[in-house]
Amino acid sequence: MHFSRWLLGVDRVLLLATRNTGKLKELNGILGGFGVSAIDLDAAGIPPRDDEDAIEAFETFRENALAKARYFHRVSDLPTLADDSGLSVDSLDGAPGVHSRRYSGRDDLTGSDLDAANNRKLAVELRDTLHPSAMFECAAAYVDGDCEIVEQCAAEGEVIRAPRGNNGFGYDPYFLSRDLGKTFGEATDAEKATVSHRGRAFSTLVAVLRQRGRI
Repeated sequence: MHFSRWLLGVDRVLLLATRNTGKLKELNGILGGFGVSAIDLDAAGIPPRDDEDAIEAFETFRENALAKARYFHRVSDLPTLADDSGLSVDSLDGAPGVHSRRYSGRDDLTGSDLDAANNRKLAVELRDTLHPSAMFECAAAYVDGDCEIVEQCAAEGEVIRAPRGNNGFGYDPYFLSRDLGKTFGEATDAEKATVSHRGRAFSTLVAVLRQRGRI
């Protein structure tokens, strides 16, 4: 089903292709800081589809982000923003990487329960590693039918043993940011947006889109 801009009552609509509530909150804050507004999948009237879990089947963040943006543009006929991101740990040869969201293998869990399971597995894998260096990576994609753009950025730091802070989601309380000197779980939304992988990727993408007259 396609959802026209006219039916949604605005001249230009950007679709934000995520159902992750933590990511949605963060992205709305990041985009809002640049004066860009977007609607989510629920607001666009796009219910969950059986084949969504198979979209991100690639081994790079760029390919997964682009595949997701293409998929939801095709479903909605709206200019679509999407991302794929994850934590890459040097001593684990880049794992969890593109498998960060389901690192634990617990397909029966969602939300904070899944986050906890992923972090427990990460702690086990790193139990013999001191100060494991890591980086969060994010590929941000835009697709509108005529134009496809992908920008990828990273944030460096290390994984700590005990969580610090209650903000963010996923691995945030365990990731000590080199730029901030605190975990993403301790950082405010504004602090995180300025240095995070997602903030950097989307700020770069927004700049390119404005340069090309797409937003």
